[in-house]
Amino acid sequence: MKIGILGATGAVGRQMLQCIEEQLPECEEVRLFASERSRGKTAKWKQETLTIDVLNEENVQGLDYVLGAVSASLAKEYAPLITGAGAVFVDNSRYFRLFDDVPLVVPEINGEDALKHHGIIANPNCSTIITMMAAAPIAKISPITKIIASTYQAVSGAGIEGMRELTEQVKAISEGNKVEPHVFPAQIAYNCIPAIGSEQEEGYTSEEMKMQYEGRKILHLPELKVTCTCVRVPVYRSHSISFSLQCEEPVEPEQAIKAIKAFPGDVYADDFLPMPLDTSDQDLVYVGRIRRDLVFDGGLAVWCCGDQIRKGAASNAVAIIRYLHDHL
Repeated sequence: MKIGILGATGAVGRQMLQCIEEQLPECEEVRLFASERSRGKTAKWKQETLTIDVLNEENVQGLDYVLGAVSASLAKEYAPLITGAGAVFVDNSRYFRLFDDVPLVVPEINGEDALKHHGIIANPNCSTIITMMAAAPIAKISPITKIIASTYQAVSGAGIEGMRELTEQVKAISEGNKVEPHVFPAQIAYNCIPAIGSEQEEGYTSEEMKMQYEGRKILHLPELKVTCTCVRVPVYRSHSISFSLQCEEPVEPEQAIKAIKAFPGDVYADDFLPMPLDTSDQDLVYVGRIRRDLVFDGGLAVWCCGDQIRKGAASNAVAIIRYLHDHL
């Protein structure tokens, strides 16, 4: 197995390299690709020192998979080069997610969809992955019809620069200096910003609409309706989501808890509250506080947390390769 990482110097790309080492012992070669300004830099993988290059027609040859951790525009640009060389492109950008002929995959939920690919497989949005991991076991009891969600998204969702900005702002405030936001639209230190992404439909942002459109595709529920509010919070790592759902048939909390406990990749918190600090730097989604919803008849209110750099991005993408390797 030979794997390339496109966007290897970013937070997700770096995590992908670690996840390959953890999850894919069969991998015998990794090639790292980034922008021209990163050409010649190095990274460690196992006992090797890897040199970063710019992806081209020559160095993509012979790869079985390429993991994408770049912008939508760059994913669109490089996809023909990757698939033309015979590699499967597992892309973490938003670009291909809603294409009819591109599977959108969370392996524990709809891994079989990955087997129907035509050279490209899309990795879902980070908060969508974490939410769907908590919702999917309940959907197996009865199909979900409606979700109302609020996400509390860590600054690492904006990459390394997002984490750096929070650190710099905390330091500036502690020293009595003025804060000038650059990555986020407002001060993030000691604050919450109740919008992520660009405004799209009826006042909802692009990030908020992903929960509906991607959730429909992952759960195979084309009529699923979702209202979502995305909030950036001053947490370094791990997204948290509060959501209420209604299914076609009433679901009791005890039924949902039993299903979640049996679902691979989920942990139900019986005796503690799932929080970002608990769920950082690992791949499990922690679910808790399941209770009857007081608005949706027969519905449930749910809380969940997960590491968006790992399960919400890098680890899920690598797990897609794991799934393909095990089932082909």
